[in-house]
Amino acid sequence: MKRLIVYNHGKDSAPWGDKPQAFADAARRLGCDFQSPDYRDTTDPDARIEKLLAMDFSGYDEIVLLGSSMGGYVATVAAPALAVKGLFLLAPAFYLPGYRVTEFNPPARRTLVIHGWRDDIVPPENSWKFCRRHRICLKMLDADHRLLNALPALVEEFERFLPALDVL
Repeated sequence: MKRLIVYNHGKDSAPWGDKPQAFADAARRLGCDFQSPDYRDTTDPDARIEKLLAMDFSGYDEIVLLGSSMGGYVATVAAPALAVKGLFLLAPAFYLPGYRVTEFNPPARRTLVIHGWRDDIVPPENSWKFCRRHRICLKMLDADHRLLNALPALVEEFERFLPALDVL
């Protein structure tokens, strides 16, 4: 079985910063391929969703989407069309002005949301609203929006999340 992890970076982030590199290393240790599309040519979340949906995923049995901030929104909106195996979301940009989709259809049993208590970009309450509505696990960390001070903990969660997909 061939599994692909696709990291979706945030609005002002890059495809191969510290977070995606750490997740790529973990994915490879667990035998998964890893891609991180470059969305820096647009800040429009809908254009990013179109770019993700246009990617060629043939040759993969399973897709897991990872998303940070706007990338979390992109991953969640695209998830049903891609029939993903799982969603791993970091401070997802839900329920913000300018974001068209406000009703989501995540694969609930295969979704984890992590958010920082000190996030001043995306209110933590937005993740709580999403998780409560869909009965999804929410983990709160003592971190800001970027969650970089919690990167080791994020990678540990990810390393537990991927194998758990096989038993769900």
